[in-house]
Amino acid sequence: MSWDNNGGNKNPWGGGGGGGGGPRGPGGGGQQPPDIDEIIRQWQMRLKRFMPGGGKTTLSLGFLVILLLWIATGFYTVQPSQQGVVLRFGQWTETTTPGLRWHLPYPIETVMLPNVTEVNRIDIGFRSEPVVNRRGRTQTNFLNESLMLTGDENIVDIEFTVFWVVQEAGKYLFNIQDPQALTIKVVAESAMREVIGRTPIERALTQDRGIIQREVQELIQNVLDGYESGVQITELKLERVDPPEQVIEAFRDVQAAEADKERFQNQAQAYANSIVPEARGQAQKMILEAEAYKAQVVSRAQGEASRFLSVYKEYSVAKDVTRKRIYLETMQEILTGMNKVILDNNATGGVVPYLPLPELKNRNSNSGGQ
Repeated sequence: MSWDNNGGNKNPWGGGGGGGGGPRGPGGGGQQPPDIDEIIRQWQMRLKRFMPGGGKTTLSLGFLVILLLWIATGFYTVQPSQQGVVLRFGQWTETTTPGLRWHLPYPIETVMLPNVTEVNRIDIGFRSEPVVNRRGRTQTNFLNESLMLTGDENIVDIEFTVFWVVQEAGKYLFNIQDPQALTIKVVAESAMREVIGRTPIERALTQDRGIIQREVQELIQNVLDGYESGVQITELKLERVDPPEQVIEAFRDVQAAEADKERFQNQAQAYANSIVPEARGQAQKMILEAEAYKAQVVSRAQGEASRFLSVYKEYSVAKDVTRKRIYLETMQEILTGMNKVILDNNATGGVVPYLPLPELKNRNSNSGGQ
């Protein structure tokens, strides 16, 4: 913009036509105002002296610096405990391993760095940290989670903990919703109810705890693999397995009775194991004695029969002699060891003088023994 100094224009400072003096200028001419265009040209000349090449080069250099800074924002570092999940316009494109990595700068691509080595835990049926309910009281057990029905239609109170880690970060972030508080917890509780639902309460409380832990862990892992959750279950631990609190005393009495039953059965079995072999030994002894007696009787009978046959043979040859011999031998067997009195009908008074040889023999034997 420039000022017009022709005489036909009025001066803004009140000067008239040609030759009129201004308020400050000497004689007939006033002071000229500053020329804006000239000032701009002067500043452009100074800028050119500092930055050779002109304004276009300056803009190009500035754009290049900005571009380099924008590209540099795409560098990121994945720690050994992390996996890098690269998102392109919000869509998962790749998973990167630990180290220095680069992705297209924001807003084209972004990266998420979840921890994949930290062991997470979920408590079911209880909470390891105090939880305050609506009434302001500390709540440590959650019966809606812990009470379960066993295979023999009894109720058992179970508290357990699930330990897990992230195995594939991309699947973990995008295939399941709220894994800590929803997916893993619900799957774990459902798997425990399924396994307990086919297990009798007595086995669940005693010898099958290890089997239950193993089966539930495998079932949880199979379900989560079906969801492609990217989660690895590292351990499942049964914290407590008890009957419901309302019947625990009665159940303990039942368990004590079962223990007594088992003890008595063991004692009876031990007694049977000791008495049965003894009885079998006695029976075998009696059988052997009977067989020996049988052999003895048979042998004796056979001997008597042989003797009878031999006597009969002699009798057949000499009947009178044999008959007399048999009579004498029989009378000898009968009268041996008996007190005998001999009478003679021809003797006076019927008394025969008798010499007590047996008494004398016995007396001699007794005196010799003393």
